Amino acid sequence: MCRLYGFRSVIDSQVHRSLVNADNALAAQSERHPDGWGVAYYIDDAPHVTRSASTALHDTLFKRVSGVVSSQTVLAHIRKATQGEQTVLNCHPFQYGRWVFAHNGDIPNFSSCREALEAEISPRLRRFILGDTDSERIFFLFLTKLERHGRLSSNFGVEAVSQVLQETVEAVREVCDEEGAEKKALLTLMAKLWPVAFTRASLTLPKVPKPIICMSSSSSSECTLTTCASSNDAALTFRTAGFFSSTAASSASPGF
Repeated sequence: MCRLYGFRSVIDSQVHRSLVNADNALAAQSERHPDGWGVAYYIDDAPHVTRSASTALHDTLFKRVSGVVSSQTVLAHIRKATQGEQTVLNCHPFQYGRWVFAHNGDIPNFSSCREALEAEISPRLRRFILGDTDSERIFFLFLTKLERHGRLSSNFGVEAVSQVLQETVEAVREVCDEEGAEKKALLTLMAKLWPVAFTRASLTLPKVPKPIICMSSSSSSECTLTTCASSNDAALTFRTAGFFSSTAASSASPGF
C-alpha cells in the first residue's frame, strides 16, 4: 500500500526535512513505495498539486518541490500500486476545485465492482475521472455525497465532512466487500478543503488552523476518525493505526 503525510501549521512552514531529510522521510520510504508521488500545498487559499510516476527518492523534481514548498497546509503521498498502471494520472493527491484527497489502502476485487462503484458517482463528477484507480473513484464518490449538503466550494464544517467521509467508507464496503470474502477493502482517506469552517475543534483556540480530516477503516466494519489540527506548535505530523490487515500489521508501520 501507500504512505501519507499531512502537515498543518499556523504559519507558512517548510517540510523539506519531513519529506526528504528525516530518517523516516517519504523519500526514504519510497524505496518500498516506488510507483509515484504527489505533493499538494495551498497558496492564497488555492491548492497547488505536483505529481510524478517516478520514485520519489530518485526524482530531482520531488526534492525541488519539497525544498520550495512553504505553506500552512501540505498533503503528500507516495504510491505502491495495487490498482491501476504506473502513470501520473494514477498518482495522489487528487484534486477537484479546492479539495485535495489521498488514499492509502486497496479494494482487492476492484475489477469486479468498478462499474457498480462508478454508478454511485454523479454523472457531472464522473466525467472528471482521468485515471483507472480505485482511489480516484473513492474521491469522486466522496464529492458526490458531499455535494448533497451544498456546493463543493462551500465552507463545510468538520462534523459534516467527517460524516460524509464515514458515509463514503460505508458505501464502498456495501458495493465492493463480497460476503464471506477473506480480503475486504482497506480504506484510509484524507481530505482537505481550504478553508474548512471550524466547529467544535476551534472553540478553545480562535486562531487554530483549519483541520485535515482522516478516516481510517480496517478490514472490519469499524471506522476511526482522526481530526487533526495544530495548536501553538509550528506543525503537526500525525499517524493513524488500524488500516492494515492482520498479516500486514507486523511488517509495516502505519503510514502518515
